[in-house]
Amino acid sequence: MPTFTDAHGVHIHYQAWRVPEPTAVVQLAHGVGEHIGRYGELVAALNEAGYSVWADDHRGHGQTGFEQHGGDLDRMGRLGPGGLRATIDAVHQFTGVIRETEGHELPLVLLGHSWGSLMAQIILNRHPLDYDAVVLTGTAYRTLFDMNGGDLNARHKHLGPTPVEWLSRDPAVAPAFMADPYTTEVPLRKLFGTLDAMRLLGRPAKHLPSELPLLIMVGSDDTLGGEQSAVKLAKAYARRSGLVDVTLVVYDDARHEVFNETNREEVRADLITWLDERFATD
Repeated sequence: MPTFTDAHGVHIHYQAWRVPEPTAVVQLAHGVGEHIGRYGELVAALNEAGYSVWADDHRGHGQTGFEQHGGDLDRMGRLGPGGLRATIDAVHQFTGVIRETEGHELPLVLLGHSWGSLMAQIILNRHPLDYDAVVLTGTAYRTLFDMNGGDLNARHKHLGPTPVEWLSRDPAVAPAFMADPYTTEVPLRKLFGTLDAMRLLGRPAKHLPSELPLLIMVGSDDTLGGEQSAVKLAKAYARRSGLVDVTLVVYDDARHEVFNETNREEVRADLITWLDERFATD
């Protein structure tokens, strides 16, 4: 797996699934406690639809975390020197790595899931001109009132034996997550510490580029934020940030990982249709 080196000397591992003559390039930012290996179906669908995909294992996660922590899988999810701020900087640095290869003519879409979507919101506030569209899944409005900082599995724990029943209605997802040596179910606040967890809080910036397309996709039974939080976020991007192309899709009864849900084919098709409407030239 290729790597680039961040400002703290950490080797960030990444992969690129490139297609000939792509419609656009998608930069994928994964969630907390997981890695890019869990997105194979999504990557394949995007490739088939004509989109190149680049994704990194964030600091402390996947192959990046494995190298960082000397192979100690018990430390998965720990971000290392510089903490969250350095992790966000590295995700944005990865944007530059992608541009070096793909050039600046192709549209670049930032797609963030869960924690990745929270970092994507922060990166968008700081570097809005670096992206041609943004997709946020399993996301939330970043306040203590609109984002669940407690036990995300509390509402679903009666449904199965794992602490991650909240991820998906698909009965195969939770056991697969628990069996994966590169995942961790340790809560974000415990992994990052309270100070770094608080650094995820904020709201959309004022006066973002009005034409920037934004897509939000969440399940109505997502315990991180769900429909109410996503509606608030969409309204903030329209009213506060001034975006004129904001789309919100809420999937009834779906849980947190919409790309691993029982209706995942519908979710992927909705994403690709949305991208095609904005970037396909045929």
